[in-house]
Amino acid sequence: MWIAACSPPSGPLAIGLAGPFSQPRGASMLQAARLAVNQINAKGGVRGRSLELRVADDSGSEDAAVRVAERLYADPSVVAVVGHLTSGSSIAAARVYGSGASPVAMISPSASSPDLSGISPYVFRVCPSDVQHGPHLARFAWETLGVRRVGIIYINNDYGRGVRSTFAAEFARLGGAVVEADPYVPGTSSLEPYLSRMRRDGVDALFLAAERPGAELALREMRSLGLKWPVLGGDAVTGIEADGALAQGMRVSSAYLPDRRDERNAAFVADYARAFPGQRPDHRGAGTYDIVQLLARAIAAAGPDRRAVRDYLARVGRGTPPYDGVTGTIAFDANGDVPGKTVVIGQVQDGRLVTQAEQ
Repeated sequence: MWIAACSPPSGPLAIGLAGPFSQPRGASMLQAARLAVNQINAKGGVRGRSLELRVADDSGSEDAAVRVAERLYADPSVVAVVGHLTSGSSIAAARVYGSGASPVAMISPSASSPDLSGISPYVFRVCPSDVQHGPHLARFAWETLGVRRVGIIYINNDYGRGVRSTFAAEFARLGGAVVEADPYVPGTSSLEPYLSRMRRDGVDALFLAAERPGAELALREMRSLGLKWPVLGGDAVTGIEADGALAQGMRVSSAYLPDRRDERNAAFVADYARAFPGQRPDHRGAGTYDIVQLLARAIAAAGPDRRAVRDYLARVGRGTPPYDGVTGTIAFDANGDVPGKTVVIGQVQDGRLVTQAEQ
């Protein structure tokens, strides 16, 4: 999906939005961006000009992400880019946005790979990295669930390998044993051999460093085998709560859950539900909403010049006040990360993720 138009200097201010919008995981990101833009425009826009989105679907593919980045980069009306959603796509696109004569800032709502840290002075993210997700999940497994022997199934990409390694390192430091760690790819048709070996070797719990389809496959096959281990997952499985009984009881780490208790988030969740009846935002949507609002503030303060916007972002939390968003306080460090952001552990209960622990 690509929406493009050339705007004169007095016309709308354009923000790029890049993600896998043809896939379910991209829906909340796209919807939250539109909600934020509509709210900002209803209040008069920014500097008397309306905001509009340049929407580009990267299909969650690294190759497509590079092509999308090249198109957004080449559009002189694009002031900054919100995206990409996945780690692999963000890493691939980052090299495009941060190069050439007119680099443009990219802010990801959900790319968590440690490899994104410091990749370019034009790259930021508003979510914790795998350096936070993996260890928090490991501590939750050890301290709260009493797990001592764990099996891991991970998707063999930047995200899966990153969460697997940080979880395993912390779990081992605590004294636990990673009995087995097995990779899969999107085309994998069965995980039963992995699960059967884990049952034979006596694991206490299963950690899925997976994306939602792979996690669903593992849960279905666990049910077929009669396995009742506690199951933990990283933030890429968000949305699995909609599977109801299949995912009931699963614990999931996230940068954000919609039951976060503060007035700003309560208003956002209510506005989102009005705009998209029956739906609740996930961490991807909430992060996107915060990014669009933050970019509006940056443009209002620094103007629509790409370099000026980037320089404003780099000072957020370091000379310029942090931004208090629906996902919490955003303050960037020198690597474009938000080290002050916490990870939330939620549990699937009756089709919703409900906060269990914040660390």
